[in-house]
Amino acid sequence: MDKLPEHFSIDDLVDHAVLIEKVQRGLNDIASDRVNSKNNARKKLAKWLK
Repeated sequence: MDKLPEHFSIDDLVDHAVLIEKVQRGLNDIASDRVNSKNNARKKLAKWLK
């Protein structure tokens, strides 16, 4: 939050907080090995798109 401009709206603040939360969730998923390889994702998509 230290990198926000001097003047900002509450919407800007909420958007920034949501972004930080999503990035953190992604990093946690990586650390917990809850990710899919490109090939695995393609296989799953192929099943869904039949």
